[in-house]
Amino acid sequence: MSYEVEECPRTGSVGDYPEVELVKVNGTPDEKIWNQIMKNHHYLGYARMIGRRVKYLILQCGKVVGGISFNQASLHLWVRDEHIGWDATQRNEYLKHIVNNNRFLILPNIRIRNLASHVLSKAIKMMRNDWKEQYSDEIYGVETFVGGDRKGTCYLASNWAYLGETKGFSKKGKELVYHGRKKKVFFRVINKRFPQNIHPKRKRKINAGEVLKMQLQGMAYDPKILERAGLNEEGAVSVTEKLIDYLGQFTSFFYQLAQCDKFATFIKGIFSPLERKSLEPIALEFMEKEKNGPRLLQHFFSDAKWDDAGMSDAYQDMLLENVSEPDGMITVDGCDFPKKGNESVGVARQHCGPLGKTDNCQASVMVGYSGERGYGLIEGELYLPKKWFDEEYRKRYEKCKIPNGMKFKTKNEIAIEMINRVSNERHFQAKWVGADSAFGSDYSFLDAIPERYWYFAEVKKNQQVFLETGSHTPKYSGKGRRDLKEKPNSAPVEVERLAKDSTTPWKIIFLGEGSKGPIIAREKILRLYESRNGLPGCEIWLYIRELGDGGWKYSISNAPADTSEEELRKQALRRWPIEQSFEECKRDLGMDHYEGRSWVGWRRHILLVFIGHLFLLTIRKTYLHPDPTNRGSKDNCCNDDEKVHQPSDEQLPPYNADAESSHIAISTEREQLLLIIAQVETAPSVYGKPILTLPQARDIVFAALKDDKNFVAKTLKQILFRIKKAVSAQKSHRKTQIERLRKRVEELELIAA
Repeated sequence: MSYEVEECPRTGSVGDYPEVELVKVNGTPDEKIWNQIMKNHHYLGYARMIGRRVKYLILQCGKVVGGISFNQASLHLWVRDEHIGWDATQRNEYLKHIVNNNRFLILPNIRIRNLASHVLSKAIKMMRNDWKEQYSDEIYGVETFVGGDRKGTCYLASNWAYLGETKGFSKKGKELVYHGRKKKVFFRVINKRFPQNIHPKRKRKINAGEVLKMQLQGMAYDPKILERAGLNEEGAVSVTEKLIDYLGQFTSFFYQLAQCDKFATFIKGIFSPLERKSLEPIALEFMEKEKNGPRLLQHFFSDAKWDDAGMSDAYQDMLLENVSEPDGMITVDGCDFPKKGNESVGVARQHCGPLGKTDNCQASVMVGYSGERGYGLIEGELYLPKKWFDEEYRKRYEKCKIPNGMKFKTKNEIAIEMINRVSNERHFQAKWVGADSAFGSDYSFLDAIPERYWYFAEVKKNQQVFLETGSHTPKYSGKGRRDLKEKPNSAPVEVERLAKDSTTPWKIIFLGEGSKGPIIAREKILRLYESRNGLPGCEIWLYIRELGDGGWKYSISNAPADTSEEELRKQALRRWPIEQSFEECKRDLGMDHYEGRSWVGWRRHILLVFIGHLFLLTIRKTYLHPDPTNRGSKDNCCNDDEKVHQPSDEQLPPYNADAESSHIAISTEREQLLLIIAQVETAPSVYGKPILTLPQARDIVFAALKDDKNFVAKTLKQILFRIKKAVSAQKSHRKTQIERLRKRVEELELIAA
């Protein structure tokens, strides 16, 4: 098949056109087309390739818009070899797993934004399979050279790492001849196991571990105190080593040993009890030997070259391994950061969640995960208000080093992109997608959720629904213009009205044990129809839960009609871990303390906080409540943060006699309360649940790093005291709640009599 080369100009964005297609042309008649466009348009021209290679034509709308090729890697490339850290023997053995992107061309008449980076990503995926099929070698990494005044922007946009420049030599015959035309070298790891498989004991890796160990220091402990706190001796000793091993998994993404030191310093800083965990206080506290500590740490976040994209992938892989399960929930929510100045990236006067009003702040969209195995934050993306793309913001845009080519996206568009990325590229398993009302009240967002998921989304109180389906066209009265607009058979109602409707009784439920005793709530679960353009739409679930302050929380779901109430209730509770993660990362790890101004600095700060958060969650899972039968304890209670899927503690709302005056309603409530009392009295043991709250886990880690036996002992005594205090308070609240429930049952029996 012969293809026609596109000669007309094309502009716009990659999303304005059909998906590009890559066609392998090695050894086919169409290879001549590839050769010709390279000869006519590529700055290096066309020369016959030697050795192993694959060539692709780039097609769009059936016409050729460019070409790309890969062949065997360069034998000697010092910046690449230094980056990988292999010796000559290892290079000779494993060089076959590296390829060179030796040609990449988008025709000069094609001016489509983001097309180049999009093609690069697609080409690498195809090349990996084609190369292995043709040459039987798996590809671990790709290199490329960029010459002249070209910056390699499309490579940077596709997460390639800039390694440096060549030395300006070329091989002629058996000799190296200096020509002085240095080229930029970019490299992309496409197999995450690449560093460990090729050189598990490379020098740079060992040195990085030593730097981490020096920065994090050792730990001392008091075995008796650890034992009384429920933390065994072996586990306590291993805290520092666990942290070193954990952070060591990220050191391959740094290009200098000094960067490993800054990385460890920052992690130690957010684990510390510093009141303010911005870069300057951390540097002053833990980099006292450095003359310009704050400036060096700021440079590490904003300007230093290291592979934060690769680190993010590695972090997400670790989180996936810890929490992913087929029945899990991907959750999306907005996370805002109040700001006083106007120079930080993305700052504008906009609605700020923590302040509950419009004020100066940065807004972001974050995606998390929750399931039976645990919870965590997957990734976050900063929202750039539309005015940041105006000409008056251009200088500030450039000063904050926002990547060129970005375009305005709404928060809901960002959220959908992140959900698709988490699902398709990171492979998090899930059955549900959860969202708060800012997303759930937007049907365009709900419609864009991949079909393989069911959504459970909060909505606002004025969200309209229909109690029955059906519509009609009004009959013509014989006068005036005929009304052809379709009308619903019944009027829509707001969900708040359904919450207030006394004809639909509340169901009283027991959600589980909390720090203040049993958590009891009222709920309504209704099957009805969504409202689309004023007409009944698809059948959905409406879930309403009454809060402790008398307010209501509303959620809708497109789950099938045979979904059980217990399943819907479980998803309502799974919506909370993302907000719990926000609170933990802000309160305990300083996520909202970042004071830098750059785009990349903000992203790196968020990423490193996520990494610290995951480690603390891992430590919490390490120290669990022991089996009471083995300790001689009859306590069946939990500490402050036992359940990861529960909202804040709620009290049973006051009884409304006017709303529920019938004997049937009274009888139903009495039966429900008796059932709850039975559930509370036989509540499951906390055996196997985490004994530590996240702040307590953080305190233990920092104490272990302090290298001070007395400090460790003091910290553990304080934690043990808090645990005992929490247990005592929980038992007291539990007793009060049960008495209150029994008293309510007696009142209902008197009313019925």
